[in-house]
Amino acid sequence: MIRKPIRLLSLLVALCLFLSACGKGSRTETTAQTAAQTGSAQKDLYTIKNRYDIDESYFKEQKGVDYGKIIKNQSYYSTVAGDEKQCNILLPAGYDASLTYPAMYVLHGFWGSHSTLINDGAFLPLLYGNMLAKKQTVPMIFVGVDMYTDKAADKEHMSDAQKRPAYDKFITEIHTDLMPFIEKTYPVSKERRETAIAGYSEGGGKALCIGFTYLDEFGYIASFAPNTGVIPTDFYKGSFWSKPYMEAFPEPTADNTPYYLYMAVGDQDPYCLESTLYYRDALDDMHIRNQTDLVEGYEHDKVFWGQCFYNFFTKAFQ
Repeated sequence: MIRKPIRLLSLLVALCLFLSACGKGSRTETTAQTAAQTGSAQKDLYTIKNRYDIDESYFKEQKGVDYGKIIKNQSYYSTVAGDEKQCNILLPAGYDASLTYPAMYVLHGFWGSHSTLINDGAFLPLLYGNMLAKKQTVPMIFVGVDMYTDKAADKEHMSDAQKRPAYDKFITEIHTDLMPFIEKTYPVSKERRETAIAGYSEGGGKALCIGFTYLDEFGYIASFAPNTGVIPTDFYKGSFWSKPYMEAFPEPTADNTPYYLYMAVGDQDPYCLESTLYYRDALDDMHIRNQTDLVEGYEHDKVFWGQCFYNFFTKAFQ
């Protein structure tokens, strides 16, 4: 009399196992996303020491390596600028439009553009492609931005003092216009655990401004030799460089604390050494966890930026 219930239970168990196996075959997530969900709980990224001895071969094209695809001069309309703007996109090797990828927005320094970091021959696609081939990072989509946010026709005629406010507008524009465009056009995740921002010099300062303004949207923040203008400092006082964007770093909550906040500066940097260490001390005073490296022998140049991006690529979305 009890055989039928037992058989029915067995059939139900088998059905559950079958459905579970089918779910494992789903391709709705990339390897990178799985790592972002599980790896964060397993790794304390702040305890992993960064390296600044990366071999030059990482920044050169290697035989047999797929460096992905660069989409140049992708146009979108900026309501903040009141004009069309452009960005460059790097799609990773093995890109599959049916998958969803983490997104990293990369910011240039003063006088740069959307083509500074994402372009043919630029060090970032080469570094990332070589690291991805070695499985030292995860698949992601990069967005090379143009921080200049004003009428395009005026850009070449503006002084540095006039360009700085135009760069400041990008802090609003990335949230209002660029990110919605990228999320609509490319298969990127909208989750903060799968969204990162990184930049150097002027872009390093803006990465801090953007990351802390939109803590609910950016889970990973990297700032290499950030210049003045994030919070009040005494450096370059009285000049357009020192005008702060915010009075203090906002206090993160338990829900929007960065998964990883990374800053670095070379001890030979002639421009942004003091400001970087000032931001570090301000964050430390607020008990906001960060990993800030003062690196011996490096200056304010792409040789150093390359070392820093290597470190960030090993930790973002891990």
